[in-house]
Amino acid sequence: MKLCPKCTYERKPTDVGPAGICTACGLVFSKWVDRSLGRLQVRAAVKVPDDENGGLQQLVSTLTHVEARVDSMPFWARVAIFAALFLWGWQFILMDYRSADMMNSFMHRIDLVFHEAGHVFFMPFGAFMAILGGTLGQLIMPVVVIVALIVTSGDTFGASVGLWWLGQSLMDCAPYIADARALQLQLVGGGTGADRPGAHDWENILLDLNVIQHDLRIASIAHAIGALVMLLAFAWGAYLLLKQHVNIDHKD
Repeated sequence: MKLCPKCTYERKPTDVGPAGICTACGLVFSKWVDRSLGRLQVRAAVKVPDDENGGLQQLVSTLTHVEARVDSMPFWARVAIFAALFLWGWQFILMDYRSADMMNSFMHRIDLVFHEAGHVFFMPFGAFMAILGGTLGQLIMPVVVIVALIVTSGDTFGASVGLWWLGQSLMDCAPYIADARALQLQLVGGGTGADRPGAHDWENILLDLNVIQHDLRIASIAHAIGALVMLLAFAWGAYLLLKQHVNIDHKD
């Protein structure tokens, strides 16, 4: 017993009618098979990518894009930058987040500019956000740099440097968080948190969240996440340099 693929009529050996033709609807089975195979071949040739996988592949392709032809001088300049940031980055990673050593770095002064700007930018969103805005400001700025470099110029290596900065900025927050109860760090404008009640950002933030007893743990987490982000920046930058090295334009 066979079913007609069009009308699902059950053909029996005793049914009258030309072989290969459905006696109910007149479907020619051989033609139906040819058409079906043709459709399958077309579908196989035009493979429609899965939306999710296609989006992920596009993201990876964007983040790992390098020029088809790379000039040697800019390439070796990037190698020098990478080496300097790699060595400098390890100094940040190995620093004790409970000390003020991080705040003696040149990068701390850059972070501080966007920290103070963040207070002003988030002021319209209320007192809590105005205080938290300092930390948000110094973390958002590296993200803006990363996105801007990728979107405007496709500079993935520059974006990896931006990711390095994000990791450093996260680690830069850790000493301030760890000082929420001790209140010994020097604040902008002079004095310490102990000298100026209510002026220490992270004392206020953790008191409002009722977790000030966990200041050292939160600081260690911030430092650890920053270190991981920086390690990811190392891996990203190194991979891009390897791809660029393959594409160096060796001029005669």
